[in-house]
Amino acid sequence: MPLSPLLDRRLVIVTGKGGTGKTTVAAALGLAAAAAGKRVLLAEVGPDEHVAPLLDPDAPRAGYEGRELRKGFSAMRIDPYDALGEYLGLQIGLAGVVRRVLANRAFRQLMDASPGWRELITLGKIWHLESLRDPSGAPRFDLIVVDAPATGHGLTFLDVPRVVGSAVRAGPLRRHASWVEALIRDPARTLLLPVALAEELPARETAELVTRLRDQVGVALDRVVVNAVTPPPYPPGSEDLAARLARLPRDFEIPGAPPPSVLAACLEHLGARAALNGRWIRAIAESTGLPARVLPRLPLGVRGAADLERLAAPLLEDGS
Repeated sequence: MPLSPLLDRRLVIVTGKGGTGKTTVAAALGLAAAAAGKRVLLAEVGPDEHVAPLLDPDAPRAGYEGRELRKGFSAMRIDPYDALGEYLGLQIGLAGVVRRVLANRAFRQLMDASPGWRELITLGKIWHLESLRDPSGAPRFDLIVVDAPATGHGLTFLDVPRVVGSAVRAGPLRRHASWVEALIRDPARTLLLPVALAEELPARETAELVTRLRDQVGVALDRVVVNAVTPPPYPPGSEDLAARLARLPRDFEIPGAPPPSVLAACLEHLGARAALNGRWIRAIAESTGLPARVLPRLPLGVRGAADLERLAAPLLEDGS
């Protein structure tokens, strides 16, 4: 069954176990959407900012106000206290009072000990960004990509609106939580994109995340991205190349290349790694019931926009 195009969504939430490359996937998706002519916002919700330095290590950070990193591609980091100040300012209308309250040390200590508010206010800001319109009435952003918390915190992050809605029966908080929950649960607008590695722990954690999201949150999922996969090192029909190299005389020289024994050892290592990745890709697809979309391992890592653009084609396959 063909997958629905990623770029048809209004909101794509990218999550995954720490170290799987979810920020890389989020940035690659954002750049691909901008290249397709969409107005894109990538929202980071972690304590640090990574997207702007990923594109240009010397560039200034985007911050809460955000800035355009490439034509049609903007980024921001949603700081919960900044979002809370903005929300209270809109509700109360006393910006000076709000600033003084948020700067109060005792108030911050109380808030730091209070569970759930960071997630709710962050998702509320995302809902607000999704609802913004330009003077013509069109959405300000065609696509919002959220670089969400890692898997362990991602479920709590997405489930907070439902929990708040169940606990608070009336008032503005209940109403606003219901708006956020409706956005999260709307399969026409929102998609969760899990990112995994083709290794045991990320594969098992991804399967657990998918199961719990289906049972508890109800957010749409239709694929898993498996990142940094080692491709088979052999040309088609040359699977015995390592063995043939190993049989060459020790004094045999290949101009400009390491000794044949070293080449053979490298090929064997890469072949074993590719086979291991292949087994875990199949396990991820089977355990989640979702098709796996495979992104290649970049030998030198991500060093800028050009490397991110190399990941766009496999990320957007199936007409996305």
